[in-house]
Amino acid sequence: MNNKSKASLFLIEKLIVIVVFAICAAACADIFVESYLMANDSRDMNFALTAAKNGAELYKSHEDLFETAKMLGGKINADSGSAVVYYDSGWQVSGIEDAEYIMRIRQIDDAPPFLSELSIGKIGGEEILSFTVAARSTTASREKS
Repeated sequence: MNNKSKASLFLIEKLIVIVVFAICAAACADIFVESYLMANDSRDMNFALTAAKNGAELYKSHEDLFETAKMLGGKINADSGSAVVYYDSGWQVSGIEDAEYIMRIRQIDDAPPFLSELSIGKIGGEEILSFTVAARSTTASREKS
């Protein structure tokens, strides 16, 4: 009887160790999932920031939404009057059918400094970033001289 009770205590101890190990493994899996999601969000933010910087610089240099959209590989949305560029999951310029992200440049002011709102977000989802762009008119300064 003494050997039987030692064997059952040994099995209970092993069962407790397995349960504790399973709980720790679940916690570690949760941490890995969170870090994976954070890395994806960070990657999206980096690519969105690069795309937004390119869009802002092109708009500032051309002061024209049509030219900006053309140079970025996008198009003008007739409904909203904004330049629209679609990006796929790898942040390459794509058509609307493969798009996961969208960049919009919408002109706010028609007079210098030609203010526009630039925003990037997921298609049908949350906005990743948004800011205002001001393009200085080089044509007006040339006309004065």
